[in-house]
Amino acid sequence: MHEAARALVGWTLLVDGVGGVIVETEAYARDDPASHSFPGRTRRNETMFGRPGRLYVYRSYGVHWCANVVCEPEGTGAAVLLRSLEPTHGVEEMRRRRGLDRARLLCAGPGRLTQALGISLAHDGLALDRPPFRLLPPAEPVEVGVGVRVGISKAGGLPWRYVLNGSPFLSRPLRPGSP
Repeated sequence: MHEAARALVGWTLLVDGVGGVIVETEAYARDDPASHSFPGRTRRNETMFGRPGRLYVYRSYGVHWCANVVCEPEGTGAAVLLRSLEPTHGVEEMRRRRGLDRARLLCAGPGRLTQALGISLAHDGLALDRPPFRLLPPAEPVEVGVGVRVGISKAGGLPWRYVLNGSPFLSRPLRPGSP
């Protein structure tokens, strides 16, 4: 899961041709009290226990969708939250969906990212290696920073957040003292 969270940074994710470079991820493990899989398998988190390489989509606080990449063997219940990306493809469509002009804020945060890319519950369980998705590797190696997760009340101090160093498109900067 940590390898996947780190490795996804720098890849380009497209949904029907709209997307950009993944600049921020967070890892969530089966035994992690902040993870949806922590209480066990439910109808809501079933995809998280499924085959790796699929998207797990859920509604956060009844407000916005969040997208996670299932990344461990089937039955494990681990995933990587896509927190932010740098918009590079279909930027005008993202602006229309988000109702704003500032490129830096289009996909800076999990809810903004899913809204900009048009991701919803209809994408839950879909394989990332098939349309409407396209994942493209980075053209060159990227430098990945590590910090503590943000926006959670349980196990927030774990250094399970991975970012593209120097990116202005992060949801929040790394906190001083982060590993």
